Amino acid sequence: MSATPVAPYMAVGLSTVVHGIGSRKDIGRNLNIIEEAIHAAVSIVGINMPVRLIALAEGALTGFTDEIFDVPHVVAARDLFIDIPGPETERLGALARQYDTYIVVQCKARWPEVMANRFFNMLFVIAPTGEVVHRAAKNHLWCRERSCTPHDIYERWVELFGDGIEAFYPVLRTPDIGNLGTICCSDGEYPEAVRALAFNGAEVVYRPSEAVPMTQAGPDAGGTWLLQNRAHAHFNNVYMVCPNVGPVYVHPQMEHPYDIGGGGGHVVDYQGHVLGMSRSGSNTFCAGIIDVEALRQFRAMNLNSNWLKDLRTELFRSMYDEPIHPANLWLTEDPTGHAEVDDVYRANIRRLQERGSWTPPANPHPGARYLPPSDEDPAAAWEGARAMWSTDTPR
Repeated sequence: MSATPVAPYMAVGLSTVVHGIGSRKDIGRNLNIIEEAIHAAVSIVGINMPVRLIALAEGALTGFTDEIFDVPHVVAARDLFIDIPGPETERLGALARQYDTYIVVQCKARWPEVMANRFFNMLFVIAPTGEVVHRAAKNHLWCRERSCTPHDIYERWVELFGDGIEAFYPVLRTPDIGNLGTICCSDGEYPEAVRALAFNGAEVVYRPSEAVPMTQAGPDAGGTWLLQNRAHAHFNNVYMVCPNVGPVYVHPQMEHPYDIGGGGGHVVDYQGHVLGMSRSGSNTFCAGIIDVEALRQFRAMNLNSNWLKDLRTELFRSMYDEPIHPANLWLTEDPTGHAEVDDVYRANIRRLQERGSWTPPANPHPGARYLPPSDEDPAAAWEGARAMWSTDTPR
């Protein structure tokens, strides 16, 4: 199979200050910041090479209100999050057309064709035509995120999309920037995620945002987040484009934001070398040259470090036969809050111990758990917290 040559281009990852939202209309403030960042990035970085890929950080549009305030899932789906396409994607689409670039975005969004009263942590790509040409959902969550995942409604997802790799890890194949796969934050804690994208043809992988302490652990800037992304790139021979979230104003009454990510956005090449990295996380960007033709030659010519070619797949088939995390958790019931879901993760730990994968400690101690900021019911607590947005004075 022949392919059209892809010219080298610049990929830019944006780290922008984020304002938590109390309703969908509050997204406009974050869009203003993103638009300014795109203008700045193209005018500065575009002097070196054409900017053909602009990547936003996780949280750039909607922040993390639902997670921080433990907002009931159905309430958050109704009041906070977007539709794709919608006014937000139209505004970003105008920028994609203006600068002849792809824009890859994370945002929590509804997907009513899949299931009503649910929101997903969505990854989507806007083409230079301004159209949304790719959608995927985050598959693995951290323990304080209440997004719905494909696995949480597994039977419905398979009914619509099938049960192959493409159903869960789709790849956008383009003639001008190569083949683009998308994951998000916690997805990248699992080697299987980028391996699945690589099997599906990915050459460039978008993985936005990680938080402290993962971005600070170890002697190197970027912490274990950078370590993971360099490993993903090295093991799978893919470029990794990984912008990190900027400082976050949790609510409009905060005087100062918290830099929950600690900077460290980066671009990594297909051998694991860091091409660009930003130490700061506040309204800045990382950038690196993507040379898809060089990657394709490396994969085709090498007999040593293009690892995928000699994977003994039969050896690993049975490893995943027995489930760990339960499927279809939210197929018929609404997603629950932080405290209840902690029990699901604790059961997963016990399951691994009982099956012999993990040896339990000699002296068990209480582990991490959700500590609510008040004794109020989460729904009532959120109704009270929403008042902070009603007296908001724009900065």
